[in-house]
Amino acid sequence: MVTVVFGARGNVGRHVADGLLAAGERVRAVSRTPAAGSTPGVETVAADLERPETLPAALDGADKAFLYGMLDPQNPYDIEKVTAAAEAAGIRQVVLLSSVSVLNPDADHPVPRQNRTIEQAVQRSGMDWTFIRPGTFAINTRTWWAESIRTDSVVRLPYPLAQSAPVHEKDIAAVAVTALTEPGHSHQAYTIYGAESLTLRRQIEHIGEAIDRHIRIEHISDEQARAEVGRTMHPALAEAIVGQWAAGTAAPAPTSAIVEKITGTPAHTYAQWALGHADDFR
Repeated sequence: MVTVVFGARGNVGRHVADGLLAAGERVRAVSRTPAAGSTPGVETVAADLERPETLPAALDGADKAFLYGMLDPQNPYDIEKVTAAAEAAGIRQVVLLSSVSVLNPDADHPVPRQNRTIEQAVQRSGMDWTFIRPGTFAINTRTWWAESIRTDSVVRLPYPLAQSAPVHEKDIAAVAVTALTEPGHSHQAYTIYGAESLTLRRQIEHIGEAIDRHIRIEHISDEQARAEVGRTMHPALAEAIVGQWAAGTAAPAPTSAIVEKITGTPAHTYAQWALGHADDFR
């Protein structure tokens, strides 16, 4: 029994691989550039979802797979070719990391549109499936703010009081591992928000507490914020993120207890995430 983990060096995939290994599963860790060295129980394979010809070797002899959806519009892949390769290899079960944005039928944006396409293709396949649909990733705040905190102890924001409920990448991975190792999750879609709604200001305070440093907030315009976020993310994503911040000033963000319900362990708080990633901001 082998489980293939695509994106095994990614923010979520690496925790999926670790969790499966801890559960006694045999893991095939797949990435474009596999890590050097070997871990008992883990087979490393070079493959790329954007290159279907690399998939048969990655999937051969396996029966389960963790697959990531379309999180970056700059890196699309052909889901029909991926599902065909998985079915041909005998994969029986897929856990797909999708996006909560698929729940908005009016969203005219590449991320929800492409993730809906991926979900629908997986549903049409003959494989059992589980969809994991996270909201805002806590680790996005590292992408947005780490450089300015390290260099100037400042975060530039248009809406410091906007609220969000960031999800720890370990919690997303824990739900995936449970779905891959325990019965009862076939044909289920799990929406995952963080367990608490926090203002962006409070999130920055948690980072400051983790690194024992005061972090200033500098107010900027929406246009400046789109440019700031767009330095590290696709422009369409930057547009959506600033829009979410604007909308987040009206009410607390949705939260959920699904992580504890599925895994039996309470979700991580953002303060815990900040402590665990403190070195990223120093």
